[in-house]
Amino acid sequence: MTIPESVTVCECWARDGLQSMPQVVPTAQKLEMIGRMVHAGVPKVEVTSFSHPRFLPQFADAEGILKGLERGVGAKYVVLMPNAKGFDRFAACQREGFGADEIILMISASEAHNTANFRMTHDEAKQEHASIIERAQALGVGVIGCTGTVYGCPIAGDVAMADVVDITAFYINAGCDLIMLGDTTGAANPVIVRERVTELLDRFPSTEFIAHFHDTRGNGVVNSIAALELGLRYVDSSIGAIGGQPTPNATTRKYQSGYTGNTCTEDLVALLDEMGVATGIDVDLLIETGRRAEEVLGEHLRSNVVRSGRVNHVPREFQPA
Repeated sequence: MTIPESVTVCECWARDGLQSMPQVVPTAQKLEMIGRMVHAGVPKVEVTSFSHPRFLPQFADAEGILKGLERGVGAKYVVLMPNAKGFDRFAACQREGFGADEIILMISASEAHNTANFRMTHDEAKQEHASIIERAQALGVGVIGCTGTVYGCPIAGDVAMADVVDITAFYINAGCDLIMLGDTTGAANPVIVRERVTELLDRFPSTEFIAHFHDTRGNGVVNSIAALELGLRYVDSSIGAIGGQPTPNATTRKYQSGYTGNTCTEDLVALLDEMGVATGIDVDLLIETGRRAEEVLGEHLRSNVVRSGRVNHVPREFQPA
């Protein structure tokens, strides 16, 4: 098992990250953070979601974010597409010239989770997503199909591999460009990652998969490395390890307790850099961006390298007290 010489990291802070936070970050600060990510060399950025503002007020400014993005900077912009009504809003942006490069559609392999999260059964979601995929392709927009709860579900428990294969095959047959394998609430470990990713690679050898792990139990980085060792070339992460279950309001019942965040970008990219894996990301600028994220959100986040700094490889002076 060998990690590819280069890996494409998608930064999820502005979407998957912020959806878990109770506070609404001002549009200007979101755009500032996205700009910092891009100028640090992040090649892909999830920038917003077209979820209904009543359910996720954090993304009421979705159109404003797309209008305010810096263009022609070499990064791809990605948005989450929850349903057909959200796509109607996005399509208007795309036609007016301030859309995105890719959209993400998601169906959880656990039908119980999909019903709780998106209020749709598998059949309902497939029917709606097939139509959205056709509409996106007509607009020249790439589509990422995300199979969620690949490694387990906080509601249904263990998820049958047959259900993972079913959702993955649906997205592939519908013409998605990439398939994201979502560890939606951090249930994965390296053993099940190797088992399930290997089976999917065997079944769908011409498909490019994205490793998307959550750090709910502190396993995000190690699971990401396990997937990359199997040859995956795309990986998602979030600055400060924020993200996970949407937080529409303080009274919403949560299906996952404890931390819910994504794999920490600063820690993952710094580790890949130490391992000689190219990401195109400036680690020092990324760490600065992580510090700025803490200022924006008003709290210490969960990056280790923001606290400890990069590994030192040269002698330095040190005087004990």
